[in-house]
Amino acid sequence: MEPTCEDGIQNGDEEGVDCGGSFCAPCEEDPDPIDFSGTYVQEDVMGRPGINTVFGGTDEVKNNFNVSVVSDRASFQPGFQAQLEAYHDVYGAALGVEIDYEENILGLDAATFTTVLAQFDALQVAADGPTTYFDGTNALTGRNLQDDVIDISLTLMFGGTTGTRFDGNNGTPQLTSDGVDAGDRMFPSAFPYMPTPN
Repeated sequence: MEPTCEDGIQNGDEEGVDCGGSFCAPCEEDPDPIDFSGTYVQEDVMGRPGINTVFGGTDEVKNNFNVSVVSDRASFQPGFQAQLEAYHDVYGAALGVEIDYEENILGLDAATFTTVLAQFDALQVAADGPTTYFDGTNALTGRNLQDDVIDISLTLMFGGTTGTRFDGNNGTPQLTSDGVDAGDRMFPSAFPYMPTPN
């Protein structure tokens, strides 16, 4: 697909998104440049998508988690664990049976798993190994654009030791997938990393 001045992407020899360069209209000057002086406060933690959304519970807890630093996050673990166990209680009640959290495919019990989620909602980089959310062997060492992070998170929450505990088979609810495929397209190696539209 050839670059155009209406594709919403800075490509070709554009100087901005759909402006400047050989073919597009000149870019407008920003009348209010961003001022980076002063003190800034972290507003959101999204290294692992959905963690705070799923486990935070109340808006107050979510907001407090968003502005916290890694060294202060241990206090969120009990709430995250209670939320994880409550999800299993709800689905068990819907099936008319008692269902407890079962160790996940990484061998993590509820306390350990929620400790990892609470204290390390950041993307690590594996200096001496593959960077992946989960590739079947390596886990939570970072994230590739193609990694299906939501399905992996759901599998760690509801898949049990095999990853298939609540996969929609054998009369179980489908809790290990959001029904959206992984990023299976080729992503460019330069920002903004957007694949070609279908």
